[in-house]
Amino acid sequence: MSAAEHDPNLLALFDRMARSRGDNPFLWRKTDGAYRPWSWQRTAREARLLARALRARGLAPGDRVLLVSENRPEWLIADLAVMAAGGITVPAYTTNTAREHAYLLAHSGATVAVVAGDRLATPLLPALADAPAVRLLVSIDPLTDAGALTVPQLSWREALALGEQQPDLAPEPASALGRHDTACFIYTSGTGGLPKGVMLSHGNILANVSGAHAALALLGLDEHEVFLSFLPLSHAYEHTAGQFLPIAVGAQIYYSDGIEALSSNLLEARPTVMGCVPRLYEVMRQRILHAVARQRGLKPKLFARTIELGIKRYEQPHALTLPERLLDRLLDRLVREQARARFGGRIKALVSGGAPLNVEVGMFFTALGLPVFQGYGQTECSPVVSVNTPRRVKLHSVGPPMPGIEVRIAADGEILVRGESVMQGYWRDPGATAETLKDGWLHTGDIGRLDEDGFLQITDRKKDIIVNSGGDNLAPQRVEGVLLLQHEIGQAIVYGDRRPHLVALIVPDADFARSYARKHGCKADLAGLVEHKGFKGAMSEAVKRANASLSPLERVRHFRVIAEPFSIENGLMTPTMKLKRQVIYRTHGPLFEELYETRH
Repeated sequence: MSAAEHDPNLLALFDRMARSRGDNPFLWRKTDGAYRPWSWQRTAREARLLARALRARGLAPGDRVLLVSENRPEWLIADLAVMAAGGITVPAYTTNTAREHAYLLAHSGATVAVVAGDRLATPLLPALADAPAVRLLVSIDPLTDAGALTVPQLSWREALALGEQQPDLAPEPASALGRHDTACFIYTSGTGGLPKGVMLSHGNILANVSGAHAALALLGLDEHEVFLSFLPLSHAYEHTAGQFLPIAVGAQIYYSDGIEALSSNLLEARPTVMGCVPRLYEVMRQRILHAVARQRGLKPKLFARTIELGIKRYEQPHALTLPERLLDRLLDRLVREQARARFGGRIKALVSGGAPLNVEVGMFFTALGLPVFQGYGQTECSPVVSVNTPRRVKLHSVGPPMPGIEVRIAADGEILVRGESVMQGYWRDPGATAETLKDGWLHTGDIGRLDEDGFLQITDRKKDIIVNSGGDNLAPQRVEGVLLLQHEIGQAIVYGDRRPHLVALIVPDADFARSYARKHGCKADLAGLVEHKGFKGAMSEAVKRANASLSPLERVRHFRVIAEPFSIENGLMTPTMKLKRQVIYRTHGPLFEELYETRH
């Protein structure tokens, strides 16, 4: 187990590592076009000063602090400072609307808010005007319209200066907090309704960090590791595995500039560990395949052979003939080294979580020499439940339960979880807490099975399972995953509860749409393309290929190609890139109904 197992709280874990690492680089952020480091010592000092300032401005033990910021050093510093002052951090997604911020402020009862700067303050300020409990706003970057604020405001520099004038907090927070004290409220992404505030204690997160460290021990994680922080820190996975796990091993954290800059950030940071949601692996796979398709000569054939041999090596490690082994080693230099170079050249682990990863996508990266470790978790479990390990990987599974986690399967197939990582409960929602936590077991709402080796396999969300009019249970995520393997398809959602067959809405892949438009002399306008007969025919062929890989009951009988993607901005996707299934069903209800009126 990691030493984090014995720390009394998260601050003690950080303080111990900061003392040992001193002036070594810890956090890296892009400034003036280049990554620049913040040392462990600087991070500890600013967290200490900010904690003093928050206490001086009235933050009391147990008070909640809303944190609205993109991934950056100040996010981690603010999180540590809030805990050091005795408060509870309430992370908010940077994509939240004013209405969503208002809900979090009211529901959490936050008394302080921390915001990054003008862009993120724009939706927050109207919410603050209707939040009488909030007594202070701290802005990391200066706000241009601070005069319009309805609450007192401190800039980051002012807060640190105020902290300089205050005495050290007494008692020392590392000794005052125990594992049972609440560290944060992580709000669920709201795929099934209003977000719920998951109360996570110091012990919950420390136990999860210890389990993750032990599960990945064969990677030899140490202070030389580099993590690329990409997923929102307001999400439980990034908060634990992208922030406190690197702290526990004394590693460095580079903060990504966002999805548009991810390719360049990989080359700049050269990470050894990176976590992503399956959708991003799907996108990266499509981009690599598009790049290969544009090449001429021998390169596409070598790439295809690399994938073929890589898959064979995974499935039948001792079945490669001598000529195949020799060719495979040659392809390591000719193809796989180039693929690894796109990820910075030092990747030890690409961790996938948040939704099921299609086996073919995982196999693709594995065949390219990029180790993918699929895991499974929930915010309510801090969040990791299980993960594949370097000792043995089963790409069709989410790995064995982590050390310290017990998993059992209920009679109806629901996955139940027990261990110190399991949440304290939902804030101000005893009914939902009682429904989810029963006799010490977390009822996940997910359906799965444990195989003969103890590896967990996820079938689907209990509430998402489609039961057709014939009484057959169908897993929509599996069908959608097969559709998304087709290079023409960017997004897909299937529908069919209490219906005789499945139908789907499909969003074209943007790169494919542009390529098709150039080739056929069309305008690269999706609204027009989706009505173009030839384009619709190409999409139909893609669905036909996908259907060939599905059972008769899973096949999509009718579909509609739509131009507007499901996105965070239109409220149809969560900030972690999961479809808001029920919201899409309501929004596009008439389209789904029309598909059932389609005649052959």
